[in-house]
Amino acid sequence: MTTTPARSTATVGIIGGGPAGLMLSHLLARRGIDSVVVDDRTYTEIEQTVRAGILEADSVRMLVDTGVSDRVLREGDQHAGIELGFDGQLARIDFAGLVGSSVWLYPQTDVFVDLAAARSRDGGDVRFGVSDTIVDDLDAELPVLRFADADGARHEIRCRLLVGADGSRSMCRHRIPEDRRQQSFREYPFAWFGILCEASKSAPELVYSHSERGFALISQRTEAMQRMYFQCDPDTDVDAWSDDRIWAELQARVNVNGLELIEGPITSRTVLRFRSFVCEPMRYGRLLLAGDAAHTVPPTGAKGLNLALADVRVLAESISQFLASGLDRHLDDYSRRALQRVWKAQHFSYWMTSMLHLPVERSSFDLRRQQAELRSVVESRAASAYLAECYTGWPR
Repeated sequence: MTTTPARSTATVGIIGGGPAGLMLSHLLARRGIDSVVVDDRTYTEIEQTVRAGILEADSVRMLVDTGVSDRVLREGDQHAGIELGFDGQLARIDFAGLVGSSVWLYPQTDVFVDLAAARSRDGGDVRFGVSDTIVDDLDAELPVLRFADADGARHEIRCRLLVGADGSRSMCRHRIPEDRRQQSFREYPFAWFGILCEASKSAPELVYSHSERGFALISQRTEAMQRMYFQCDPDTDVDAWSDDRIWAELQARVNVNGLELIEGPITSRTVLRFRSFVCEPMRYGRLLLAGDAAHTVPPTGAKGLNLALADVRVLAESISQFLASGLDRHLDDYSRRALQRVWKAQHFSYWMTSMLHLPVERSSFDLRRQQAELRSVVESRAASAYLAECYTGWPR
């Protein structure tokens, strides 16, 4: 017997309960616009997904100034620069001195926890652990969101607008006809071998280390837990690497530039593949895309989460204007404005990636050319300022 779904309406249906979807719901609520958020993951699954988190100054301001939480200021670490390691040296890029800005080290899981708590505090309609989610009637005045909730009850919600914030494997994006979306894609021939370890900090700020063995990134998590990465083949088997072998490889890649790592037990390890991707436009009918559903970047430039938050800031404005006027041009304007920043971030992430990672078919020419490029960046105030401006985020 087929169960009749419970039917209801909402102004905005948001598919994806990660930081992008929750922040959009929060921003809309501040404008008096109701929304419903659904995600096929449980709260615990999202909370326990380990991801790095470098927040631009604008992202921090968004969390604090819109009333989500000020925990990032109390528990996050403000970083006023990064270190570039190459050719036997460590050179600091002074963000504060160059462009008067900083970034904050604050894990994405904490951003999610803050946003979920804010939506619960404010009475937001957020439903985790749903299944069989589908969006339909995207060209209609009231497109439909269908899903089964965590208890198995089926729902059908008619919305003025739908937003796909459902990640890089987006179901929503694939509901757009192929001939109505242009997809730009680049797969990289290398990946990051990432570890989480129990150790104190090896450096106060992030260290991007270039060497003849490949790239390494030394990041932080807490005073007692650290996150580190090194360039590897995308098909690397993490189980084939012992703790001793991992530490030997990391030490070799940073020692040559004058850094000694503090070692400790490795609690997790994973391989992160690299790709650049953009779907254009970020709107089809009454469906709009945001965050990883529309674009992904290599993690080298620390842009992924920040791009998602920048998307929904613009999207909340555009939705408000559309609902007030009924004019579709405001939805098109969202796509245009968001994509300008997306492509700037794609360029910066690609530049950082190509400057720091050795090509698979490496040669002495590649190594020396990259060293010269890095030297040009650190010896030129203009070049250092460009890196600092891009890394800390373009002003709104």
